[in-house]
Amino acid sequence: MERVVKILKEILEIPSPTGYMKEIMPYLEDYLEGLGVNTYYTKKGALIAGNHPEPKLVVIAHVDTLGAMVKEILPNGHLAFSRIGGLVLPTFEGEYCTVITRKGKKFRGTLLLRNPSAHVNREVGKKERKEENMYIRLDAEVEKKEDTEKLGIRPGDFIAFDPKFEYVNGFVKAHFLDDKASVAVILDLIADLKDELHDIPVAFFFSPYEEVGHGGSAGYPRTTEELLVVDMGVVGEGVYGKETAVSIAAKDSTGPYDYEMTTKLIELAEERKIPYVVDVFPYYGSDGSAALRAGWDFRVALIGPGVHASHGMERTHVKGLLATKELIKAYLEVL
Repeated sequence: MERVVKILKEILEIPSPTGYMKEIMPYLEDYLEGLGVNTYYTKKGALIAGNHPEPKLVVIAHVDTLGAMVKEILPNGHLAFSRIGGLVLPTFEGEYCTVITRKGKKFRGTLLLRNPSAHVNREVGKKERKEENMYIRLDAEVEKKEDTEKLGIRPGDFIAFDPKFEYVNGFVKAHFLDDKASVAVILDLIADLKDELHDIPVAFFFSPYEEVGHGGSAGYPRTTEELLVVDMGVVGEGVYGKETAVSIAAKDSTGPYDYEMTTKLIELAEERKIPYVVDVFPYYGSDGSAALRAGWDFRVALIGPGVHASHGMERTHVKGLLATKELIKAYLEVL
């Protein structure tokens, strides 16, 4: 298993639904400081890493994932929930999850349709999968609301779904490759460049709120001139993305990315013979979108490994991860 895949497996196993960064950020901080890379937190909780005093380029990826939150304890003691981000409920039906209380207790559960047994519900295959028709079956001996309250579970507790990681024939299958695949790519790259980062005017930004739209809106170093967003490349009908290549986004639903940066990335991919596609994403926004909306005065471009079945059971390939890494590295070399 390549190092980038090992890193990806490790970070996928650390729960980080948007708003719950308590476990993932200390892991990243320890990893980076172990490589001799300086880190600090923004007031909003993003982690910034780098050794150059005046970075011109910031490379950003988001560590937050889709998830859910306890909305209500049902009369039978099980849990109604509210989605965090664009969780595709039919894909997550039947998935195991962990409920994390504010006091740090963890309880296991499963996302199910309400009244899910086919032996008593003839409509089980026809019912629409939406929040009000589904619930979290708690793996605890509860029969009423008070039983669950005694466990310490309350509305507002986070629900993290299992990633279901599998690595086969070079493919990585898991939930939450958006955007932990990109985070793994950046961590792998930093390990390669750790002795050179004093001389490269770059900082790395790990964003905690991208899935809810405002992750990259604040906290950049004052010297930033360019933002390179590393997020998933879309694979599906109507786009050119491939799991074995890096996608360079010319435009998403928030508008075109910077012409000069995007052109330079295309030229570098061609010069270095890095597998790539140029694409337009119809239903997509990024940390770069949030930064531009917030009024930051710098150029923004977007790249990322091709990921199939986004917001569901996602899949990418180690070739796409390494192509993304090589393109970032090439861009750093021409700063």
